[in-house]
Amino acid sequence: MATNIYDVIIIGGGIMGSSLAYNLMRMDDRLKVLVVERDPTYAKASTTLSMTNARIQFSLKQNIQVSQYAFDVLESFEEDMMVDGEKPAISYRREGNLFLFDGSGRQAARDAFDLQKSLDCPIEWWSTENIRERYPLYDATGYAGATFGPADGHFDAYAVLMAYKKKARHLGAVYMDGEAVAIDNHQGQVEGIKLAAGDFLKTGALVNCAGAWAAQIAATAGLDLPVDPVKRQVFTLDTAVKPEGPLPLTVLPTGLYFRTETGGHILLGKSMDEDPVGFDFTWDDKRFTENLWFELAEFVPAFDTLKLVRGWAGLYAVNTLDSNAILGEWPEIKGLYLANGFSGHGLQQAPAVGRYLAELITGKPPELDLSIFHHHRILENRPLSEGGLV
Repeated sequence: MATNIYDVIIIGGGIMGSSLAYNLMRMDDRLKVLVVERDPTYAKASTTLSMTNARIQFSLKQNIQVSQYAFDVLESFEEDMMVDGEKPAISYRREGNLFLFDGSGRQAARDAFDLQKSLDCPIEWWSTENIRERYPLYDATGYAGATFGPADGHFDAYAVLMAYKKKARHLGAVYMDGEAVAIDNHQGQVEGIKLAAGDFLKTGALVNCAGAWAAQIAATAGLDLPVDPVKRQVFTLDTAVKPEGPLPLTVLPTGLYFRTETGGHILLGKSMDEDPVGFDFTWDDKRFTENLWFELAEFVPAFDTLKLVRGWAGLYAVNTLDSNAILGEWPEIKGLYLANGFSGHGLQQAPAVGRYLAELITGKPPELDLSIFHHHRILENRPLSEGGLV
């Protein structure tokens, strides 16, 4: 049985774990950093199965700041992630996010808008006439208006993940294929992890970046994390009537969202209260044909004629307390750090969170204070309020 000692071990080599590995090596290239990934193909990773979106439209100051940092990182990402003269191509498209609101949601939208403007975010307040003028296919009847983020957009999630991983390895991080099955701690101090293959890996700093599997591995250390693996489905549509240009990620108050994709297709999804909890990756065309199609065609009448091309399902790691991240060192187990519960926002939050945790682990003062996401509210059952936009 092999025994290996590392300065930092990261459970999970997806976007969060790879961003952290990169930031750790960037801050101190003498560190011995190991990333353990159970699925090296990333076939079931939340990163690669998401619709991919980066937005600044949140109603919590710290979430807005996290997105602002992500925007800055993405602007120079291809240059910064260059290895041996090769740059990644992440296809970053700033086509906007449009959040509609009805009369009951107007005040929450205004409060969020005012907060975003106070933080110098490029956000626009639209009337229903603005919506019709900009996107004539939309029927805004019954809505009170919308907020539009022109800097919001989407990119190639897999390319971003691979770029972080490649750069982290170039700087000295080691990736290992394997499944962590138990966290070992003694008298409140992390000592390492056990792998399914039987190996024991020793460390004094362990980071749970296990995504939808976070609660499972945390439970082996006695932690009851309020993080559920919730299935979300995405559908690809070929509409008979094509938009004249790209459609932004458009979000209705019901939770329905859609945008155009390369090739003229429409990507569509909806988060629903009845979405199943568990590790189920099957998708159901009836969810679209019996539920979502009517709702889409009501808002975009031209989309009443279309073809369902394909669909897929992935998992959100949902923080059931308040849908916000759980970050930092767990107080009852020294050396155990968490980066969990991003509830569908992990992809865009990975740049800031990776830097923040690397600063905590290496003892550097954080450039961005994210302590609001620490353990206190979890232990006290005190959810953060987002005031509308989550």
